[in-house]
Amino acid sequence: MSVRQSLLAILAQGPCYGYQLRHEFDRRTGSVWPLNVGQIYNTLERLERDALVFRGEPDERGHVYWEITEAGTREVERWLATAVERSQATRDELAIKVAVAATLPGADVSGVLAVQRITSSRHRDALRRLRESPEDGTPQGLARELVLDAMLFTADAELRWLDHVEQRLTDHPPHALALELNPDRPKRGRPSRAVGAALV
Repeated sequence: MSVRQSLLAILAQGPCYGYQLRHEFDRRTGSVWPLNVGQIYNTLERLERDALVFRGEPDERGHVYWEITEAGTREVERWLATAVERSQATRDELAIKVAVAATLPGADVSGVLAVQRITSSRHRDALRRLRESPEDGTPQGLARELVLDAMLFTADAELRWLDHVEQRLTDHPPHALALELNPDRPKRGRPSRAVGAALV
């Protein structure tokens, strides 16, 4: 999630102060990813450092309004025109946990999968309950539903992946997957470029 670009995009509509930006972000994301005010101001200060926004003088209530610069507007246009790329090298904690457990001698991989399936199912069911409340026809309601839909698709995919892993593991006897510690002592330093290149 890009808080930086999202705040810039909101400022492209007009000047806002910190709490107002937080409220506008919540409106546009269905309040699914709440931001704290400290995070908002830290982001604004970094945007100011990068000459993408500037702060105005406080108003009579003490609100400091932030405004986007021309460079900030170009950054928003670039962000909206660029696809989100998902790196192959992204570390997924669940995938790593299951892969390591599957190769540990004596590990109860079925137990790991069963516990995860319960948690993942509860998460998906909670999202479904949130999604059941009908969209109220407002732009804010539609934004909330779009975000929840994306989260539901991800939750469903995770459960399908757990089923896939379980099926793959039943194709191999547990002892066939176990990896003992390699007695060879690796050299110090970084992995070879070939290993890193394979992940790009």
